[in-house]
Amino acid sequence: MKVTRIGILISGRGSNMLALEDAVRQGRIPYAEIAIVVSDKPEAAGLKRAAERSLKTLVIERRGRNRDEHDRETVAALVAHRVDLVCLAGYMRLLSPVFIEAYRNRILNIHPSLLPAFPGFDAQRQALEHGVKSSGCTVHFVDETLDGGPIIARKMVPVLAGDTEESLSARILEQEHQLYAEAVALVVSGNYEIVRGRVAKRMNEKG
Repeated sequence: MKVTRIGILISGRGSNMLALEDAVRQGRIPYAEIAIVVSDKPEAAGLKRAAERSLKTLVIERRGRNRDEHDRETVAALVAHRVDLVCLAGYMRLLSPVFIEAYRNRILNIHPSLLPAFPGFDAQRQALEHGVKSSGCTVHFVDETLDGGPIIARKMVPVLAGDTEESLSARILEQEHQLYAEAVALVVSGNYEIVRGRVAKRMNEKG
């Protein structure tokens, strides 16, 4: 089976990036390797953490350029490193149509809510303000909509009495690390199909 080369985009600490690297190294994402870690912020803590694990890193700063220009350079770098699958891991920049078209149905993102509820920024705060009893995280394909691409996997996290944005975020993050690896493993396997906006695992012939 062909090895899938993964490019990970980060803007901050890179905890989900590290969780994916753990999963690849431990064989929980078979037939995959991390080809490159790219950040739009040179000060991102995740760059140092990636380098400590001997992962190749690259900074592509925005430098006041428009989104299309920045994304064209990022896509060119991913192509140069023969990236097959892109994983957003705390990448705090909306992708342009240029980027999405270049990697159509090959860009994954993880979001800290049970989509379609609470898309966009501050999802945990939105959940607390709405008084919901449960929240969680969602891995989805990225398309032109805001956190609206086909859902690959979700995991529920209860909202506890007295939860703060920080405490809820921390519990959701623990589940993100597990869920993202599971979703990436499914996509790498190719054993799925998109049905009515959701990703479903294909049944074998014996069903």
